[in-house]
Amino acid sequence: MRSRFDAFARSDEEWLLRTWHPTTRPETVDLTDNPQWRGLQIVDVVDGGPEDTDGIVEFRATYKEAGGGIGVLQERSRFVQERGRWFYVEAIN
Repeated sequence: MRSRFDAFARSDEEWLLRTWHPTTRPETVDLTDNPQWRGLQIVDVVDGGPEDTDGIVEFRATYKEAGGGIGVLQERSRFVQERGRWFYVEAIN
């Protein structure tokens, strides 16, 4: 999750696509209107340990709004582990 946040903060489309599971990965990621990301807080983690094949991460990411305020994105994300690597699958609620 932290790796994906850093990739969004750096507008690194290549890394974002590499961290996406092939079954749900888009062909491209448009980061044209990517906000200025400021911070990441992990709220909850369900499974996702070294022996697990899947896990859920709930997070809050803050960003600078155009008017100078601070916005918050909160999401629960599902990940799967394959061959020792974790891949983002989808946002869940």
